[in-house]
Amino acid sequence: MKTMMFALAAVAAALSSSSALANAELAQKKNCMACHAVDKKVVGPSYKDVAAKYKGQKDAEAKLAEKIVKGGSGVWGPVPMPANTQVSADEAKQLAQWVMATK
Repeated sequence: MKTMMFALAAVAAALSSSSALANAELAQKKNCMACHAVDKKVVGPSYKDVAAKYKGQKDAEAKLAEKIVKGGSGVWGPVPMPANTQVSADEAKQLAQWVMATK
């Protein structure tokens, strides 16, 4: 039983890791990384800072997905985030989930 639980945990970790990698690649492909980084401020805030700011908010992923597609301003300072017309609604949701999982 312990061996089976360990194997399931290993598979889950591998899938999570590959999913995180796929989402990082999506962020790169959609030019998100031109202004953001996982752990440091570039033009916009780091993804870790975004996740911390929205932590515990039920609608955080929906808010972020909308901001990814439509853009926004005033939350992180004077530099506005432009709309990203290259990102579909499904991709924005996937990216928002990835950002919120960043620790």
